[in-house]
Amino acid sequence: MHPETLLIERVGAQGDGVADGQVFVAGALPGERVRVAVQGERAHLLEVIEASPERVAPACPHFGDCGGCALQHWASAPYLAWKAEQIRLALARERIETEILAPFAAPPGVRRRLALHARQGPAGAAIGFKARRSWRLAPIEVCPVAEPRLVAAFPALRRLAAGLFEHPKSAPILHVTLTETGIDIEITGVERRSVGLSADARVRLAQAAAEADFARVTLDGDILYQSRTPIVRIGRATVALPPGAFLQAVAAAEAAMAAFVGEALGGARSVADLYCGVGAFALRLAQTAKVLAADVSREAVGALGAAFRGASGLKPVSTLARDLARQPLDPAELAGVEAAVIDPPRAGALAQHQALARSRLGRIAGVSCNPATFARDARVLVDAGFTLERVLPVDQFLWSPHIELVGIFARR
Repeated sequence: MHPETLLIERVGAQGDGVADGQVFVAGALPGERVRVAVQGERAHLLEVIEASPERVAPACPHFGDCGGCALQHWASAPYLAWKAEQIRLALARERIETEILAPFAAPPGVRRRLALHARQGPAGAAIGFKARRSWRLAPIEVCPVAEPRLVAAFPALRRLAAGLFEHPKSAPILHVTLTETGIDIEITGVERRSVGLSADARVRLAQAAAEADFARVTLDGDILYQSRTPIVRIGRATVALPPGAFLQAVAAAEAAMAAFVGEALGGARSVADLYCGVGAFALRLAQTAKVLAADVSREAVGALGAAFRGASGLKPVSTLARDLARQPLDPAELAGVEAAVIDPPRAGALAQHQALARSRLGRIAGVSCNPATFARDARVLVDAGFTLERVLPVDQFLWSPHIELVGIFARR
């Protein structure tokens, strides 16, 4: 079916497909008059006939091709208001009302983590992000959301990636993290059904890493090169990052979320940190409270425990490696805990929230990167007698549709 060209008199803020004169069009803004090509349920922007006063010039020359930033053309105030509205709508679908605070907004140039796709081309290796609505790679030379030291490393990262294509089915991804001791790179997507990387390829990769002065390079968790241990500072502690460890993308966003949680749970003498990772919350909460920290990753909780033992002035921190999705902490295990913070993956943590609902906890801080699953899990707590007092939206994935949040629950 060939695309049909339509004149859209008013672009809606949400929704898919043309209905009642409103349509959501990627690249357009609410209220604009645009010409689009519609094929099936998709509408592609062809021309902006009457632009919104909220439209601004994109900050990046790759905008429009790169799929990493979809909303660079939207002014900051309405963009942030739209993100907060997505949280309100998700909660409304679960019949929950609360105070939604002004969002924490990360500025450009502070992302310390990037997932860069690498592909082999006629001119050599290219790195970048997936193109919009495509599996094609959109190569990038600059990235205004990223920390400048990561951008400066792009040429060295391309040289590093050049040795990853021995197998034609390899589609490498370089998970790049800026740490206190330099750049840490975890590589995934290299085909390993035969021999993985040859010995010669590993030697060349180590040479490229040494020339670039990277701190560490790992392949699916295996160390290929290391000159220094990648570390991050969390509160009073120094954490040695395991390969591939989860870390918030923006350090200032992590600090803002932790401060918000710490203020809400500040009166508790004992706290559970569920889905604790390497301790973004636990190691800060331990300044005033005893902490039980649990996560599925043995490497993460091991790093957290080592960081606690190396720090001074902290209350006791105990760690537990456990899959909380399959085996949530039950009310009996939480009997000595007064409050909890829970930061699950995008799928949420329904089983663990059901256990929290049956516990005697007085306050809970819920951290989420998915308003829909947060609202679903919040409904469990509200039905058990908790009130969702307030929500802090967190925009650390600048100019993307993704929104994170922290919600504070108190038992009625």
